[in-house]
Amino acid sequence: MNSRNTIRLQKIISQAGVASRRAAEKLIEEGRVTVNGETVREMGTKADPTRDDIRVDGRRIKSAERSRYILLNKPAGYVTTRSDPQRRRTVIDLLHGVKEYVYPVGRLDYDTQGILLLTNDGDLAAKLTHPRHEVDRTYEAYVSGMPDDEAIERLRRGIPLDGRRTRPADVVLVNKGRRVGAGVLIITIREGRNRQVRRMLEAVGHPVQSLRRIRFGPLSDSGLRPGEWRDLSEVEVEKLKKWKSGKVSIEVERGHRRVRGDR
Repeated sequence: MNSRNTIRLQKIISQAGVASRRAAEKLIEEGRVTVNGETVREMGTKADPTRDDIRVDGRRIKSAERSRYILLNKPAGYVTTRSDPQRRRTVIDLLHGVKEYVYPVGRLDYDTQGILLLTNDGDLAAKLTHPRHEVDRTYEAYVSGMPDDEAIERLRRGIPLDGRRTRPADVVLVNKGRRVGAGVLIITIREGRNRQVRRMLEAVGHPVQSLRRIRFGPLSDSGLRPGEWRDLSEVEVEKLKKWKSGKVSIEVERGHRRVRGDR
């Protein structure tokens, strides 16, 4: 590991498409990375990807492969991970024919449907999941009961979760004016805490009945049925790389919801 071509392990893992750099650091901390048969836990360790035998969870890392960017419409009942100890179905099971080692960017919980980005571009994944970049995530939520103006305003201002208030959200009650039935909300958040939308809605007394993510940054779910996926176009990839968070407009016309980002 002393050649002139040595690179930090987390960068090698990221460039190989195994995980983002932050996730790669966690893999190293957990002792899941070996170099030439020796477990490495020290951050900053370097290796030569052309000479050294570098493995994650026993699987040898190959040279960097072509970048792949996949948009999946995740159905409910799938885990957002590459593998699951409980042997539940994972989103990777839906990507038939994909040979590259892609992984999910962020998470959708088991019961949530909607668009999910998967890639082997570790740098982009790190950017999109870092809290500083505040990537817009827009959800359509069917909830128990009909939220009133006070509940909507609380959601917009932020809800205390785990001792820390959520960031301001864009919230629209789509079927406002109805007195009975489930409320339908379009909610845009700019952070990715665990089960955040569900917990926010439960906190205002309107638990989620069904939840679907309909937008992630500039990407939407139009044309993809649950379980279907497609590769992003070059234009979409460039938009992702240049994306800056901004207010999301929700237009409601004759019962149809149209979401667009204002830039």
